[in-house]
Amino acid sequence: MKSKKPLIRRTFLQERFDILIKKQRNGDATFSDLTELDWIVNRDPAIREFILDEMSETDENQPQGLRQTNLLIEKEINPGLWEELKALINRLFMSKKDGLSLG
Repeated sequence: MKSKKPLIRRTFLQERFDILIKKQRNGDATFSDLTELDWIVNRDPAIREFILDEMSETDENQPQGLRQTNLLIEKEINPGLWEELKALINRLFMSKKDGLSLG
């Protein structure tokens, strides 16, 4: 008897990826499982594209305010060289001012 369900061709990495994702979602994944999952995502371009597409869909489903908050946090975390230099100079002068006012 021929079934009407079409065959799905999958590679070993795709099968292993599904197993590891299920373990991660259940909370049963060990460190070695997560390391293997990371290796698979970095190794297979098809899986990487799938993950990136899924991440962009979840970003679109977030409320607008939450997306803006995430962008603000990312901007604060990655200051440029100029901002780091200004902050260093400010810290130096503030510590000298504090030291002079104590004496």
